[in-house]
Amino acid sequence: MSATAVSANHRFPYPARFILGNEAAERFSYYGMKGILALYITSVLLKEQDYATHVIHLFGFVNYFMPLLGAWVSDKFWGRYKTILWISLFYCGGHGVLAMSDLFTGIEAKVWCLFIGLGLIAFGSGGIKPCVAAFMGDQFKPEQRHLLPRAYAAFYWCINLGSTAAFLTIPWIRKEFGYSWAFGIPGLAMAAATFVFWLGTKHYTMVPPTAKTKTAGFFKVLFYALNHRRERTHGQSFWEPARARFTPAEVDAARSVLPILGVFALVPVFWALFDQTFSTWVMQGAMMVPYQIGPYSIGPEEMLAANPILVMLLIPVMTRLVYPAMGRWATPLRRMTIGMFLAAFSFIIVAWLQQQIDGGAKLSILWQLVPYVVLTIAEVLFSTTGLEFAFREAAPSMKSTIMGFWNLTVALGNLLVAGITGIARQVLGAADKQDVSVTPTMFLFYAGLTFVVAIAFMVICKFYRYRDSEAAQGR
Repeated sequence: MSATAVSANHRFPYPARFILGNEAAERFSYYGMKGILALYITSVLLKEQDYATHVIHLFGFVNYFMPLLGAWVSDKFWGRYKTILWISLFYCGGHGVLAMSDLFTGIEAKVWCLFIGLGLIAFGSGGIKPCVAAFMGDQFKPEQRHLLPRAYAAFYWCINLGSTAAFLTIPWIRKEFGYSWAFGIPGLAMAAATFVFWLGTKHYTMVPPTAKTKTAGFFKVLFYALNHRRERTHGQSFWEPARARFTPAEVDAARSVLPILGVFALVPVFWALFDQTFSTWVMQGAMMVPYQIGPYSIGPEEMLAANPILVMLLIPVMTRLVYPAMGRWATPLRRMTIGMFLAAFSFIIVAWLQQQIDGGAKLSILWQLVPYVVLTIAEVLFSTTGLEFAFREAAPSMKSTIMGFWNLTVALGNLLVAGITGIARQVLGAADKQDVSVTPTMFLFYAGLTFVVAIAFMVICKFYRYRDSEAAQGR
């Protein structure tokens, strides 16, 4: 192999820069909108805290459920490139609907704008979500596989770069110019993201959808194996009947999915905690004293920027120093287990803060930095590793499908919050119809639930067999 080829194998592919730029702008649009939702619902639409919690987490559920549709369309028909490009247009439209809400004076009309806008954004954002990360991986040749951990770290770094910029600017725009501009600027960012993605068209490596390669998808092989399970002879595996109709590669690809789904089964609880930074944590922050830096005020919406800033600082430290120092112990699933325990601990801290607030203490918003630091370390260990794990363990033809399932765990985590909030309101707040979502009791409940689930996750992961031998060695 020539020196030039060796050097190329140690550099990121050229098209990756377009995908990273697209991701940064798209995340600016998404988080800029989502960061101001909680106070918009409670202060402009005059709804209760529990109502805001329901809306935000049901939006999160739909947004992260849609990746299953996006993955199916991508893998079977359009391919990742076309799926990302065309569905992004709906995304832009959703921002436009939210921006027009100020044209209406009635609360009911504004609520309709909220639901329609969030619906379009959920369809657009969710539809492209499993494709972008997988499309990033497609740009790396087999001999560049060792660059994937750094690539996904860079991918996640761009996510947090975009979200940081959004959290620091959109709340200021909202205060100075109103919600129309605060919702409209993210729409312009999404239009820019789509344009940047299109600019890289001639440079991309495009993996054709399975409809063109005539490759059977996961569900087709799974349902065939289920329907013909009685045809198995003694000692045969569940997948053996499918070999009569599908190629060995198709069966092996489908077979790689179920063990990964076993790991994913407990992941939703982590997201039930993490995504409350956009709902209950923001509403808790609204009860605290803003911090002034000259003319700039740091309130609950601006405090959201603490998470992505910390992520950008921690990712290079973890990937370049901590994980190599951990050696064989730094397998993806071990990292994820530690992250889940830390997430539970962050909610114990939040519960303590809420006890102080309910007791009459005037706490500075800066106190929220403590749980943010703990939860962010948990996120780096859990979420960035989860993206890496999902892509490395999935068979090539199943990568978008697996990424769709990964995003489904986020959907279920948000649905869990909406369901628990509804039940808790009936049990704890039925007598006087008080909000229950921002209380020490609820925060401690989530912490306890996650500790229990983290222990179960640790047990399940102990029996997982890696397909990627390097991942099993912590590399």
